[in-house]
Amino acid sequence: MTKFLLAVHVLAAIVAIGPVTVAASMFPPAARRALASPEDPRAVETVLLLLRICRVYAVVGVAVPVFGFATAKNMGVLGDTWLIVSIVLTALAAVVLVALVLPRQTAMAEALEERRVAEGTDGTDGGDGGAATTTTTVTAPTAAAPTLSPRATVRLAMFTGQFNLLWAAVTVLMIVRPGSTTGA
Repeated sequence: MTKFLLAVHVLAAIVAIGPVTVAASMFPPAARRALASPEDPRAVETVLLLLRICRVYAVVGVAVPVFGFATAKNMGVLGDTWLIVSIVLTALAAVVLVALVLPRQTAMAEALEERRVAEGTDGTDGGDGGAATTTTTVTAPTAAAPTLSPRATVRLAMFTGQFNLLWAAVTVLMIVRPGSTTGA
């Protein structure tokens, strides 16, 4: 049973965490491209797709620690230092993703989408062609300006890098398992 749980744990990590790390890393440059090319609807679509990937696989990623705990219990290593450190780092990675990465991605994607609609670059006429369109055009850039700055994308890239480094450290601990006496 331990080998089965370990296999599911490793597969869940590869299938769930891998896409989040890649999509989250691709998001800041994609947001900068969308910011620099407001006339390109594909740039905003790319940002929205990357956000969706991050959100979906973050939820699927919950399976990784669930099967990790089950595996550790079967192996009898729940009290080992390397595992406790891995658990703490995994929790930190989850906090970084949920509190720092995903909210900033969401704010940027929403601001880019609002700007696209306000400027009429989404393939529509921007609304009813009346005062509502003008109001949106005037207010959206002001509200979204801090979210859409190149500096904000750099800050997001920094948080994404922290998330990725935390998962890299967890991966190394899972492979090396310093001080472990199990032979799995």
